[in-house]
Amino acid sequence: MKLRKINNNCHELVTKNAAILFSYETPVAVSFDLPMGDKYGVYKTADKHSTTTTRHINKWTATTRTLPQNDIEFLAHVILRAA
Repeated sequence: MKLRKINNNCHELVTKNAAILFSYETPVAVSFDLPMGDKYGVYKTADKHSTTTTRHINKWTATTRTLPQNDIEFLAHVILRAA
């Protein structure tokens, strides 16, 4: 596992097969190579956040695929437990 600072209050946690984008202390986007149920690829939160958090997400990914914040947090938890 490797933690990389992208910007102030924005970090990316990278594992062997996945990455999690954190804005402040909140996971707001995930990317993974292995299927997790019917999900794989890159997803960002569908929930509205601050302008700064939205900027962090848009800088990290251009994906239009979204999941509810609870699902992003669940996937982040699964990714961290598997690492």
